[in-house]
Amino acid sequence: MSASEFIQSEIRSHAVVVFSKSYCPYCTRAKSALASTGVRGKDIAVHELDKMPNGAAIQAALSFTGATSVPRVFVGSRFIGGGDDTAALAASGKLKDLVKAAGAAV
Repeated sequence: MSASEFIQSEIRSHAVVVFSKSYCPYCTRAKSALASTGVRGKDIAVHELDKMPNGAAIQAALSFTGATSVPRVFVGSRFIGGGDDTAALAASGKLKDLVKAAGAAV
């Protein structure tokens, strides 16, 4: 499976998908914002690209979002942005609504 196929498969299979790096403070911010919604278990997939053998290829394949920086956050198969975008949606209360609309149990 190519990196692009992996990304698309994950986006289709989970209500929320985060492409992250374990040491990135912006990624931590996005993951914390998502955790505040209560999304968990099979509804969310977090991929730490720095811990994956094909992480660099996956990160490069994320260019269809307009950038390859992390985090790249998808909710309901839609790209919602990075760390600041996700945190802003959480602060406004809209992130929980998006997560619920994507079918996640929160």
